[in-house]
Amino acid sequence: MVARQLDEQITARFPVGRRLRVLDVGLGQGTQALRLARGGHEVTGVEADPAMLEKAREVLSGEPEGIRERFRLIEGDGRETGRYFEAGSFDVVLCHGVLMYVSDPDAMLAGLARVLAPGGLLSLLVRNGDALAMRPGLSGDWDRALASFDTTAYTSRLGLAVRADRRETLAATLTAIGTPLRAWYGVRVFTDTAADEAQAGDVADLDRLLAAEDRAGRTDPYRAVAALLHLCGVRD
Repeated sequence: MVARQLDEQITARFPVGRRLRVLDVGLGQGTQALRLARGGHEVTGVEADPAMLEKAREVLSGEPEGIRERFRLIEGDGRETGRYFEAGSFDVVLCHGVLMYVSDPDAMLAGLARVLAPGGLLSLLVRNGDALAMRPGLSGDWDRALASFDTTAYTSRLGLAVRADRRETLAATLTAIGTPLRAWYGVRVFTDTAADEAQAGDVADLDRLLAAEDRAGRTDPYRAVAALLHLCGVRD
């Protein structure tokens, strides 16, 4: 569901029919990247975890030959894109669900901005540091909710100690590296407390759910309390 929502927000910033050069840093199993490859775009995925990379290869192996030919996988660290790519090599760089694990996000983002072509899009998906109390509060976990107000540290659903990011802080960083924030959206406004494996009952339900999420993710004040933020910076 999230992948479909992000896909529409990313591709809407370019002319219809344009084939994009996409870099997905920390692609995981490749869900977002694969959606873009299926849409006709050239995709390169970088992943440091060999197990995740193998999963991505397995998923890709089941795709038609034309999609496999448009998809390149590299085992490597997203913080070292300068080792792998020339400046201006990509129209879109995805950094989704990655910054929470990075101790120095500013340096990493500067490297990602470097490989963007002029007018290129840097797409960030981060945990919303201004709304960390929402999930425990809606779940009735009052102690954790109270503890979440004055911190950007939290424990992920995988049990890992990670960091959320604040929109204003990232916006300042994006401006400093030459990819100022042009648009931002809330993600998982209504569905954050749902189990990861939960699915809508049928296509009509899913369409209504996505319509509600999309509307809330673009509308104040709802988007400000979303579990995740999708930030779009554009290369000067």
